[in-house]
Amino acid sequence: MSAMLPAEFADLEPFAHSWCLATEGERWQQRHRSTMPELEAFYNAAFPRLEAAIEHCDAFPLDDLPADVTNLLWLIYSIVMVSMAIEIFHQPKTIDAADALLDRIREPSP
Repeated sequence: MSAMLPAEFADLEPFAHSWCLATEGERWQQRHRSTMPELEAFYNAAFPRLEAAIEHCDAFPLDDLPADVTNLLWLIYSIVMVSMAIEIFHQPKTIDAADALLDRIREPSP
């Protein structure tokens, strides 16, 4: 299988298939499907690389990102989604939100 992320982020490739997700709804569902050890593994690997990933994405025009950079951007969005579970809720699901769902009518782009 070919790499989904830029070569500089090969260390995050094990997480790419699960977390390079195009929509917020998909990221929300993936967070809820994941166990805390899975979320922690992703967070511990990806969060320290967040600033470098943002800088890498910033080197390209937003309306013309290469596919691997688009995947990296989606991975950044997933880090944000997972960070709430790790840092705030200490579980995959949102606390005190009953059966909260995320259902967007239209996704922002990219």
